[in-house]
Amino acid sequence: MRLLTLTLALLGLLLSATARGHDAIPDISPESLHSKGFDGLILDVRSAEEFAEGHVPGALNVPHSEIASHLAALGSIQKPVLVYCRSGRRADIALKALADLGFERLYHLDGDMQAWQSDSLPIEK
Repeated sequence: MRLLTLTLALLGLLLSATARGHDAIPDISPESLHSKGFDGLILDVRSAEEFAEGHVPGALNVPHSEIASHLAALGSIQKPVLVYCRSGRRADIALKALADLGFERLYHLDGDMQAWQSDSLPIEK
């Protein structure tokens, strides 16, 4: 019984550690992105409607469910790509899809669009 309990506890830790798909992908803070910029593609994976309401300046919009069908717009797999959505769920999906397609220089906007807005950083429409 003790071994079963230990096994279930370890399984729970493993599942919680992998629940957020981009843990191995570096986060860039909104403040850092705003002040230093990003030498690569900033990819907003929200819907076209959300993107039109306001996005990180210079971002390209490709909804998370359309990543594979927009490879030409994304450019070289050697180019750094910073991904964000509203809260992180769709960014996780997009980051996994990009990694599966061979993109290696992936980054995530820490806190996604919610953090960008809460920091009162500029929004492009």
